[in-house]
Amino acid sequence: MLKDASKVWEIILASKSPRRNELLKNLGIHFKVILREVDERFPSQLSNAEVANYISQKKASVFNINTEKQMVITGDTIVCKNQKVLGKPKDKEEAFEMIKSLSGEVHQVISSYTIKTKDQEITKSDQVNVFFEPLSEEEIKYYISNYSCLDKAGAYGIQDWIGQIGVQKIEGSFYTVMGMPIHLLYADLKAILLE
Repeated sequence: MLKDASKVWEIILASKSPRRNELLKNLGIHFKVILREVDERFPSQLSNAEVANYISQKKASVFNINTEKQMVITGDTIVCKNQKVLGKPKDKEEAFEMIKSLSGEVHQVISSYTIKTKDQEITKSDQVNVFFEPLSEEEIKYYISNYSCLDKAGAYGIQDWIGQIGVQKIEGSFYTVMGMPIHLLYADLKAILLE
């Protein structure tokens, strides 16, 4: 539906996440990936709900959109447990501790995106509750040894093995947990591309 409309736009996905790339491809739009390094630190006074929005907007701010029919899309995902933000682990030891803290518990995943054009900037987020089964230390170690966990907030990907065996249920969109509230993004892209 958006395929033809997106051909007249230069759409940039500013994300190295293969999950966001896949989700955007599944919408059927034409885009290219351009990466810029951004410091993902955030002010400590922000609420959990504000952190992902802040980082997503920060990623968009390094792009200058000077022409019509050009847009950049950025995104950010955070995992929250007991009001603490769990970012990407720095090593496998921290990944183990993160997943262990999620085992048998409920946590929140918040994913945000920003669409920036010459005339407007839209930022939205979605929050999901994720309920984990109790996981053994052996299961956590197996996951960390066999899957990529250092590039993911909270040290896990719901689409990976650990999501299949460890996630009891989610309250909200699976794709928000995967890294992009694609249902919200689609509605905004439709409004812009088909206007």
